[in-house]
Amino acid sequence: MNRFSLLIKYEIILLISLFFCSHKINATEVDYGSILIITSYNPDTRSTAENISTFVDEYKKRDGKLSVLVESMNVQNLSELHLWKNRMRDILSKYKEKTPSIIILLGQESWAAFLSQESSFVKNIPVICGMVSSKTVMLPDSIPFDTKEWNPENKDVIDDFHDFNIIGGFVYDYRIRKNLCLIKDLYPETKNIYFLSDNSFGGVVMQSSLRRFMNTYNGVNVYYIDGRKLSFLDVSEKIRPLGKEDCVLVGTWRIDRTENYVLKNTSSMFCDVNPTVPTFSLSSSSFGSWAVGGYMPKYRNVGRDIADLALNYLTDKTRYKKAIHFISNEYSFDSKRMSQLNIKVDSLPNNSVIINQEPTFYQKYKNVFYALLSIFISLIVIIIIAFYYILKINKLKRNLELSAVELVSAKERAEESNKLKSSFLANMSHEIRTPLNAIVGFSSVLTTENVSKHEKEEFSEIIHKNSDMLLHIINDILDFSRMESGKIKFEFVESDIVDICKTALSTVEYANRTKAIFRFESNLESFIMNTDQQRLRQVLINLLSNAAKFTREGEILLSLNVEEKNKITIFVKDTGCGVPKEKKDFIFKRFEKLNEFSQGTGLGLAICRLIVENFGGRIWLDTHYVDGAKFVLEIPIS
Repeated sequence: MNRFSLLIKYEIILLISLFFCSHKINATEVDYGSILIITSYNPDTRSTAENISTFVDEYKKRDGKLSVLVESMNVQNLSELHLWKNRMRDILSKYKEKTPSIIILLGQESWAAFLSQESSFVKNIPVICGMVSSKTVMLPDSIPFDTKEWNPENKDVIDDFHDFNIIGGFVYDYRIRKNLCLIKDLYPETKNIYFLSDNSFGGVVMQSSLRRFMNTYNGVNVYYIDGRKLSFLDVSEKIRPLGKEDCVLVGTWRIDRTENYVLKNTSSMFCDVNPTVPTFSLSSSSFGSWAVGGYMPKYRNVGRDIADLALNYLTDKTRYKKAIHFISNEYSFDSKRMSQLNIKVDSLPNNSVIINQEPTFYQKYKNVFYALLSIFISLIVIIIIAFYYILKINKLKRNLELSAVELVSAKERAEESNKLKSSFLANMSHEIRTPLNAIVGFSSVLTTENVSKHEKEEFSEIIHKNSDMLLHIINDILDFSRMESGKIKFEFVESDIVDICKTALSTVEYANRTKAIFRFESNLESFIMNTDQQRLRQVLINLLSNAAKFTREGEILLSLNVEEKNKITIFVKDTGCGVPKEKKDFIFKRFEKLNEFSQGTGLGLAICRLIVENFGGRIWLDTHYVDGAKFVLEIPIS
């Protein structure tokens, strides 16, 4: 299809759209397109996953209706760079029939591969970028070549790609001039700067940016230490002889010519090779171990910001203005390296951020403080609850003295209450003792002077996890106590039951570490009824969490159906160990646990039963199901 035919096609589509859309489009309306996210790396990598997850959460929170699709280029080493352009072309070709409303590109490699496309179909698609540099290079053709000798021309995202439909993005701006000036200010005697970059696409881009800039910068000799040609040991030998007139500027360092990813502590090993050479960082690489500082981007999650751009564009395309945002930079320095290189704080630029400073007394012991505060609050709550039961028992005793007729029944009630108190104290003392012992023990260790920084961080994490566990136990106790006494008010509002089920499933799926597959099935796309969203979600999360706890592999299924007009049926079934026969009749009673050796209050299913009964429904264990455990809920439709 030639350019003229495409133009006619898009004009017809535009006229049809204008005919059917007589009012302003907003993000809450139904749109049968999609948002396509293309990542450089596997979506499971930490930074990529965080950006995608944050985007999806913000998009759903603001009622975005388009489906969100994710594709990955699965980028590996630089040696396969000649394949990336074709990979991008193959991905995009899948969507020619159903063109995405927006494409979001995450990562340098996917961004460059997209901009290297020549198809008018690609160039017309609205695109947003994230996790990319403001400078990039075009990818070569599919013919293999030697990347060691590849020195491509630098391109600017704002100035050089007007033929693409770039509607916005969030880009890093690596400020070379700022860093060179910083080096000259702190070390005026510098005559030679050695720029270290690795065997990655990012390293090639940074090297290209420096070459373009150095044409306008005089007074300093720049030499390249190129990870495409050198191994870690080769780089070490280049650094070893550097002296008083030399400085190092690190671009990025993750992979050398062997195409094996280097360990994070290699920067510390470079420092051991030549601890006296001043080293600065352009991208935070080696900062905190070798580099003393630099003018660097403040790296952050941009998923929410990208969602905002996408929604603004979809809401009113005619009034939307292109918005390329630069991630802000800041001067950052390492206090320990400053001390080693004798750099004074007053010589640094204004508003500089300094890391690894000696902590204040509060900073040093704040974790201990919060741990002790958590223990204190927990003890107060336990005392209040125990006092409540004591008062209840005393009241029963007074009633016994007032009525001889009710003596027998009152005695039985008193004995039951006493058993309840004993059971409560026995269970809670057992459940609370474990996290309390951990908190107290590791808090004491933290105060000792011979504990390393790594150990302090590890102990603090243990204290934090046990504090959360303690808080969860107390919340279960309080919830059950308030529900039994009828002091919790239920707020019934119109709610989408399908959405509540999906949200609960997603919450448990991301929070629990199990190999089991989570799945949702329903004969409904949406179903609106009056219910308390929070409490229904609490029931589902509790049942799904129990399933995840006892199902190491297999499947966990959440099902929703409306088989009768006056009620909905929800069941949670798994392929785990199931419920022992001796426990099936008591599973919904307080303080009952499937595994006496597992952490928990034994109140979860009792709370579920109380909530469902307040809904006017019922919950039970399906004893005919033998492949694991199956819990069934029936809730009337009000």
